[in-house]
Amino acid sequence: MSPDATDEDVAHVVEKVEAVGGEAFVSKGVVRTIIGLVGDIESFHHLNLRTLRGVADVHRISDPYKLVSRQHHATRSTVWVGRPGAQVPIGPDTFTFLAGPCAVETAEQTLAAAQMARSAGATILRGGAFKPRTSPYAFQGLGLAGLEILAEVGAATGLPVVTEVVDARDVQVVAEHVDMLQVGTRNMANFGLLQAVGDAGKPVLLKRGMTATIEEWLMAAEYVAQRGNLDIVLCERGIRTFEPATRNTLDISAVPVVQATSHLPIIVDPSHAAGRKDLVVPLSRAAIAVGADGIIVDVHPAPETALCDGPQALLGSDLRELAGAVRKLPPAVGRVGAGERIRVEGREQRP
Repeated sequence: MSPDATDEDVAHVVEKVEAVGGEAFVSKGVVRTIIGLVGDIESFHHLNLRTLRGVADVHRISDPYKLVSRQHHATRSTVWVGRPGAQVPIGPDTFTFLAGPCAVETAEQTLAAAQMARSAGATILRGGAFKPRTSPYAFQGLGLAGLEILAEVGAATGLPVVTEVVDARDVQVVAEHVDMLQVGTRNMANFGLLQAVGDAGKPVLLKRGMTATIEEWLMAAEYVAQRGNLDIVLCERGIRTFEPATRNTLDISAVPVVQATSHLPIIVDPSHAAGRKDLVVPLSRAAIAVGADGIIVDVHPAPETALCDGPQALLGSDLRELAGAVRKLPPAVGRVGAGERIRVEGREQRP
């Protein structure tokens, strides 16, 4: 309240708050009175509190996202991906490497990419069966056939599989084929889809929208969490800015900001942030250094013929360089590196 607020001003605010079902706790200091409000935030918004006589300012002190906030869940979470007995952790103690082709094109291409990924230290296979593209004329993915290829390749390589789902009507069939459901940047604010994946009973990889604030991103995660699913991994994949040198601008600061705000794990996608293979390794090193819980990277056995995002896909010496980084650098920041993941899996069980 303002320093010159009267007792009547304070009483009027309390009366307004209680009229909408809230509680008001008055704390009087030497020069300032503070009123703490507890109740439905939306009801308080309708009161237009800042317009009431004697009110100096209004501050929200609780996060609008309750379930994914660290305010009520102080310990950072670990999400386990895969079948019981062969699960891969993504969380604060380990560094997890996810890799695979941006799009599933053929069974042979997907298997080759998965073998490349596993050899480089990846423990989760990524691949797109449904590909929402900017152009309606671009390759849109193989759909169900792509899901079947992913399931077969995942079984052959022993890697859990994550793939994107773009329509709430497809959630059930996608969940039957893979171990983790991805919600892409274009669908971060597709609230019906978020609720559907929350109901599916599988871990969810939630990418940040290309123009989304961190609060909007965490509110999207709250939609999933509200359905009883807290197995959510956030993915920073770059945001759209004025800078044309890269496809997107990787917001590396989002990693520590999210970790201070939310208990959910957060990984980084350097491939889609950069759109260029020469930047993937440097951005991956930055992600490790800043404390990300993992990275997700595009690999392809023949990037020059890729039907989707070939210029950012790794192979050969670039992939070997990345493999060295994900093996050697995480221990420097207190993480178990990708090369030690099998030993960790054998010792730990999902709680």
